[in-house]
Amino acid sequence: MPGPGHRPSPSATIRHAVVAGSLASLLSAAALAAAGRRENRSAAAPVNAVSHWYWGDPALRKRRADARHTLSGYLIHHGASVFWAGLYAWVARDRPVLREPTGAVLGSLPTAALACFVDFRLTPARLTPGFEHRLSRPALAGVYAAFALGLAAGTILVGAEPDRGRERGPGDRRARPRRP
Repeated sequence: MPGPGHRPSPSATIRHAVVAGSLASLLSAAALAAAGRRENRSAAAPVNAVSHWYWGDPALRKRRADARHTLSGYLIHHGASVFWAGLYAWVARDRPVLREPTGAVLGSLPTAALACFVDFRLTPARLTPGFEHRLSRPALAGVYAAFALGLAAGTILVGAEPDRGRERGPGDRRARPRRP
């Protein structure tokens, strides 16, 4: 892991957003499916509901998995997860503690809470996640907790990788040309 004063390169920040957002998306989608199966007897219903962005209110009632609703619902969910992870990665660029394991866990919780607040209090009804129509509030809390866990896990995973794209200074041994 780079030193405390190290600022990740733009490409490392993008990689952080994609990896952490993808893990957050997968874990929260698994939580959606589990809660959907438990509360609706349909693992696909909460993911399908997300597709109401494209397909309107009938998507909120779709129970069975299909490409039209389930795939588009997951892709929207994934995109939103990467967006929130991107905001986290951007903030974490200047705060190395947020890229360390404890900081990643503690930083992911308010990020998930902010995403929840924006999703349900600031977003127009047509652009809300949709799964709130299929799940109870405790289940929603579990989905956002799973999102936070995935965001933290992705941040820790990326933090363990070297920053291949960072700029090297004159004192950096890897910046010197090799001798034959």
